Amino acid sequence: MEEDRSAHGVHDCSENSGAHRECRRRLRSAMETSPYAQLLLHAMKRSGCTVSRDRHFSCEDCDGSVSGGFDAETSEIVLCQNNIHSQSHMDRVVTHELIHAFDHCRAHVDWFNNVRHLACSEIRAANLSGDCALTNEISRFNFGLKQHHQDCVRDRALRSILAVRHISREAAAKAVDNVFDSCFNDLEPFGRIPHCKRDADMAYSEFKNRGRYYANF
Repeated sequence: MEEDRSAHGVHDCSENSGAHRECRRRLRSAMETSPYAQLLLHAMKRSGCTVSRDRHFSCEDCDGSVSGGFDAETSEIVLCQNNIHSQSHMDRVVTHELIHAFDHCRAHVDWFNNVRHLACSEIRAANLSGDCALTNEISRFNFGLKQHHQDCVRDRALRSILAVRHISREAAAKAVDNVFDSCFNDLEPFGRIPHCKRDADMAYSEFKNRGRYYANF
């Protein structure tokens, strides 16, 4: 979720708190073991936007139920340490926000003035981060059959926009509809929709091999 920190009541807190230490530990684990995060970090480095754990991530307390956000003005990812309670949740939040950071790196995204740009990145983040994986949807008691994944992506993108922008639901839905097809089918840098860790492992392997191919071309 791309965010204005003040919109969510983000609060600095002591780096000595247990929640802060656990947040930093989970962040380190995500960056070192999650194939989703590793692929994105590799892709950003290749694009000239190397990510530093100390410089580009901040563990903070947040109001409400928000889990994280990307601060475009500082190129920093905020992780809501009071709302992230497991490693799997941290992995998804880091991946989701890294997709926003990747979009910020590779494109001229007008986060604050063009809601369609925001909608596109939210669609991609919901589609590629595992947010709409079947196991996560079942845990939310959301069941469906055909088109379920697309419906989930559309719904989560809409809710993310409404969480950070003071616009009507109709305006947000229109922005999502206008860009949905092109942004849903933009699978960079994964090259596929990683529905599970195995998919992400395969995508990461293919991404690294793609790099070797171009290096030897």
